[in-house]
Parts: sequence; structure tokens; C-alpha cells
Amino acid sequence: MGRKSAKIAAKKGASDKAKAQLYARALKDVFKASKSGSPDTETNFLLRVAVERCKKFNVPKDNIDRAIKKGQGSDGAGYEDVSYEGYGPGGIAVFVEASTDNTTRTAGNVRSYFRKCNGSLGVNGSLEFIFERKAVFMVPAEGIDEDEFTLELIDAGAEEVELEDGVYEVKGPMESFGTIQEKLQELSITPDEASLERIPLTMKEADAETREQIEKLIGLLEEDDDVTTVYDNLEPEE
Repeated sequence: MGRKSAKIAAKKGASDKAKAQLYARALKDVFKASKSGSPDTETNFLLRVAVERCKKFNVPKDNIDRAIKKGQGSDGAGYEDVSYEGYGPGGIAVFVEASTDNTTRTAGNVRSYFRKCNGSLGVNGSLEFIFERKAVFMVPAEGIDEDEFTLELIDAGAEEVELEDGVYEVKGPMESFGTIQEKLQELSITPDEASLERIPLTMKEADAETREQIEKLIGLLEEDDDVTTVYDNLEPEE
């Protein structure tokens, strides 16, 4: 789902459109988690996290079950993971992850979104020095001792444990994902999010007009059924 979406979800009074986007994003996370492992939430940690999030958003069980089946390929379609890298207006870097049964359709759609918003697709690898992959976990802080939790997680390979708005944001190198996951399971903690994210190494400022265009581009991408996650290096507004 991405950290931005998680923070939006945490804000009270989110608009209906924002809620609908989060609902759709939660189901995409179920699909991704199912595709990458077992359909059983007892053995597939990421799927358990994704299903729990769906429940928080009151996603109907039938929709969750369909997303799990789709991820397992039960509908007879083979889904391939693909990524696209490009620049939006103002030179803002945009990295797109997708899972598709028709790469021609997906590539055409993604290219058209960039074009509509005065951006352009680049070759894969062009954003290699702008984003780094990190293990990221969002853990509700209620009932957790901060000092003890921080020590346990750093011992498990985390680089940062930050408490903000009642949620611990735990970050570590990509290679530490498994050890942090195991530590959380050992502590009987199910995080709100558990993912390998692309974290921008450098952020870029933009004026109001450019920001609006970038947000439009990200919105178009996230509404596409094939797109699973979108990352950018736009400096957040204060």
C-alpha cells in the first residue's frame, strides 16, 4: 500500500474517494501477497497482514477471497510482475510496479498516463540511483513498550524505529525483511503493513502547478487495475 496511503488511512475524515482508493489498494495487496506465496494466512505472513488491513476497511469477505484466488492463478490467468520507470513534470521520478496478464495493454496504458500528464517513460534501470529498496513495517504502538520494542527490532536487523501518530515505522535493509518478520511473529505482533518499498534517496521540490500534475499522474496510475504500487520522489507538502 505504501507509507503515504497508510498515513492517509490514519487520518480521520478521509474523503469517500480516498476511502475507495484505499479499499482498492488493500485488495491489490491481498492479490500481491497471495501471488508471492501460499493462500493460507497462517503460513503466508504478508497475506495475513493484507487481509487484516482489508478487514479494517470493511472489505467484504467475497472480494478478499476473489483477490486470493486471482493471486493463485485460479481463474486460469498467468500474471507477470513488471515495472516501469519514468519522469513526471518537473523531473519528478515515478516508479511503477504492476502485475498483468497482458503486458502490451499495461505498457500502453502506463505510457498514456505519463503522456497525458506531460511526463515520459524511461528505460528500466534509469531510476536505480534515485530509489533504494527497504523493508518497511508499520506497527500499531498500543500496548508496546517503546524501548524494549526498539531494542528487539534493531537486534533483528532494523535500522530505524520511529514512533509517530501512534504507529511505529520500522525500516531496515531489504535483506532484513525475513528476520524482522520472524521477530514480529515471535512477539505475536501483526503489523498494519509489511512490504519491500522503494524509498527515494533524494527528494525534489515542485511548485503548486507541477504538484497538481504529479498527483494527477499518480492518481491515474493507481486507478489502473494492473498497477500495484507507485513510488515518487516528490517532496511532501509541509
